[in-house]
Amino acid sequence: MTIRVLIVEDDKEIRKLIHASLSVEGFEVQTATSISEASAMLQHALPDLLLLDLGLPDGDGEQLVRQLRTQHNLPILIISARHQETQKIRLLDAGADDFLVKPFSVPELLARMRVALRHRGTRLAAAITEYTHLDLFIDLAKHAVTLRGQTIHLTPTEFNLLARLVRSAGYLVTHRQLLSDVWGPEYVEHTHYLRLYMAQLRAKIEDHPAEPRYLLTETGVGYRLATSDDNANGN
Repeated sequence: MTIRVLIVEDDKEIRKLIHASLSVEGFEVQTATSISEASAMLQHALPDLLLLDLGLPDGDGEQLVRQLRTQHNLPILIISARHQETQKIRLLDAGADDFLVKPFSVPELLARMRVALRHRGTRLAAAITEYTHLDLFIDLAKHAVTLRGQTIHLTPTEFNLLARLVRSAGYLVTHRQLLSDVWGPEYVEHTHYLRLYMAQLRAKIEDHPAEPRYLLTETGVGYRLATSDDNANGN
C-alpha cells in the first residue's frame, strides 16, 4: 500500500529535503507552496496525510486545518518554527494531530507520521535505517556509509539512490521506481541519469565495479542491493 503525502511548505530547501526523504521511504509525495494551491489539490484528491507549515504566502496554515476538519478526517501534522505553547494547543484543539517544531530530524518526522497514521488505522513498519553486508555498512539516520571501516563520501543524489535501495535491500527495484523516487515522476524516462549515478556509486563502493558484490543489476529491469541470502545462494 502506497501512502500519499501532501507537503504544504513555502521554504524551498525544507520542501526538497522532506520530499526527497519521504520519496526514498516509498511514500507518494506531492507538494504545494500556498494555501490556495493546497486547497485546489485537496479538492481534486485527498492524501493519506498532510504535512503543513503555518507561515504561508497567502495566509496562516491554521485556517486550512479548520477548513479541512469541517469535512475530512485525514491526519494533519504541523511543521513550523513557531514554538509558543498557546499556539500549539490552539492548533491541536482545531484538529491537528501533532506539532513538530523546526528544525527537526527526518527520523523524528517519520516516527510522528507513523503515529498519526496508526491513529487512523494505518500501520506502517518502522523504516529500515541500517544495512550491513560483507564489508559495507550503511546508517541512513546518520548519513554514514563505510567500507571496511573507511568513510565513503557520497553526493546527495548518490546517497538518496543508495538509500532507496537500502529500503528494499534484497528486492528488485525497477528503473522507473528508482527514477521516480529519487529524481521525481517527471524523470521516469531518463534512464541515463540512473546509469550515470549507479556507475558513480559502484566506482566508490565496489572493489571491481564490473563484477559488483553489493549493487546488483537485474538486466533490463532494475537494480537490487545484495544481502546475505545472495551468498547462501552462491550469487
